[in-house]
Amino acid sequence: MHELVLRLPESLVEAVSEALVDELDALSVSVADADAGTAAEQALFGEPGMPAPKEGWQRSDLTALFETEAAATEAATLLRAQDWATSMTVLALRAVEDQDWVRLTQSQFAPVEITPSFWIVPSWHEAPPAAEKVIRLDPGLAFGTGTHPTTRMCLRWTARQAATLAPGWTRVLDYGCGSGILAIGAALHGAQGIDAVDIDAAAVTATEANAQANGVTLTAGLPERAGGTYPLVLANILATPLKLLAPLLAGHVAPGGHLVLAGILERQADELKAAYAPWLALDVADTEDGWILMTARRPA
Repeated sequence: MHELVLRLPESLVEAVSEALVDELDALSVSVADADAGTAAEQALFGEPGMPAPKEGWQRSDLTALFETEAAATEAATLLRAQDWATSMTVLALRAVEDQDWVRLTQSQFAPVEITPSFWIVPSWHEAPPAAEKVIRLDPGLAFGTGTHPTTRMCLRWTARQAATLAPGWTRVLDYGCGSGILAIGAALHGAQGIDAVDIDAAAVTATEANAQANGVTLTAGLPERAGGTYPLVLANILATPLKLLAPLLAGHVAPGGHLVLAGILERQADELKAAYAPWLALDVADTEDGWILMTARRPA
């Protein structure tokens, strides 16, 4: 394998990337900020409700992978012959060491501890000896592998509260279920009657597959499937949609039931409290790496 590394202005990135794959036989193309790690580094991804992010970096480094050195050299030669090539710099053309890419990818996902006895474990790993409850989950198209603080805090809350509250979890709603990890975690801790809903059809499919792989029973579907009230309502989304969903989510919490919200930054706590104040009193229940978990209980 050989890789060709190019530096391009934002205006050329899309066209050159397409040409490399469609016409020059590149096996793959990746794009990175040429100014990463410097004062000129640019963030592309914003939060809901914030100004629209830029579509590309001012300068980008494209890395194209080719099967042979001859193919990489030919691609570089053809690109440099174009009229616009004065805006392009060839940074490198080099051999790439053969690797077991599947094993390399898998090595990036190790078991994740939620509590000393509750772990998330990819299918290719053995569960730690101390793990009494295990969610088997591999990376996929839907959000929620347990590596993000918001997911860990939700699961940790469920695990810690289960000893006293799980007998009452006769219905549970996981709103914005993603991979279904929160719903599966609740099921493993004794919850029943679980509805896992998401606006993304891929998330619904992923949730059903992950539930089957973990031997738990739940019902997955689009948000319209959620109905009535639940002793436990979980929602790990982001602050802006959580604020918009305040009347809906609060309305699903049964008397004496709990609402558990995540996807919230520490600085957004007061916004969420104000949004839910007409229905429920939210408090910060956990914090990790700048993210917080907020919970409320409807009076019995």
